[in-house]
Amino acid sequence: MGRTNIDIDDDLVAGVMRRYGLATKKEAVDFALRQVSVAPMPAEEMLAMRGAGWGGDLDALRRKEGEELAEQWGTA
Repeated sequence: MGRTNIDIDDDLVAGVMRRYGLATKKEAVDFALRQVSVAPMPAEEMLAMRGAGWGGDLDALRRKEGEELAEQWGTA
């Protein structure tokens, strides 16, 4: 884990600490970042990705998955 020095709003950090019963600023910042990083993507952000395309080969992925399952089950 890296160390980063940032200027941060102490009132916001204190509010997070109070609301969620966290003991340190580090816990509060870590908690807040984790909450934001797992939040569902807003619709506008999803729509902005429209047309970005996908360059994979779905059939090849399915074959590979099938082969791996066959090996796992001993039916290969």
